[in-house]
Amino acid sequence: MSMKPRIIGLDVGDKRIGVAISDPLGITAAGLEAIERKNMREDIRAVADMARRHGAVEIVIGLPKNMDGSVGEQALKIQAFARKLTRVTGLPVIYEDERLTTISAIRTLTLQGVKTGDEKDLVDLQSAAIILQKFLDRHEPPPSA
Repeated sequence: MSMKPRIIGLDVGDKRIGVAISDPLGITAAGLEAIERKNMREDIRAVADMARRHGAVEIVIGLPKNMDGSVGEQALKIQAFARKLTRVTGLPVIYEDERLTTISAIRTLTLQGVKTGDEKDLVDLQSAAIILQKFLDRHEPPPSA
């Protein structure tokens, strides 16, 4: 199997940005880090630095759509963040529907015995990994028979 360029996945919240990264084969996503938000400039720089350090070639950002599929105020904030991130990094940004990822992340962590009320960073990391994994699953070619 050949190595693939890395992809960064983001769960951008108001307090933290969960960051995940694809494995060298482009098959699985794993949580990498939770960035405490400071301001737009520093947040963008932190994500850009991480993408550069890991040799990422694209960034997948969770887009928080409303349950009816419409784009609300939070999604507009994410889109503004993504535009600035693209300008700074030069990397393409792909949006991934993130509806219910936080609930999935909490369930997964709870099953692992993690008290999610005390571990918000882990919830953000798991959410970022779920967002990126959904993207990878859709873009992974089927295994050859």
